[in-house]
Amino acid sequence: MDIQDRIQNLISQHRIVLFMKGTPQFPQCGFSMRTAQALAAVGAQFHSVDVLAESDFRQHLPKFSNWPTFPQVFIDGELVGGCDIVLELYQSGELEKMTSGAAA
Repeated sequence: MDIQDRIQNLISQHRIVLFMKGTPQFPQCGFSMRTAQALAAVGAQFHSVDVLAESDFRQHLPKFSNWPTFPQVFIDGELVGGCDIVLELYQSGELEKMTSGAAA
């Protein structure tokens, strides 16, 4: 399976996917940490991928998503964006609406 298929499978199998540097428990950059915290603050259950440990994802995800930086959040198979967008959605209350019901 090529990397594009692996990315597509991940975002198809999980309602919310966070591609980040590090893990939610041990983030390796402030942007990734704040994004994971925002998702956790609204009670979202999400799958995370450490792009530092998975170099194929780090190299190919920006081409797949047409988004150059990390973290990247996908909800229901669609790219939501990175840290700034997720934090804006969190502050406006939209992130909670977008992620509600995502516990399944």
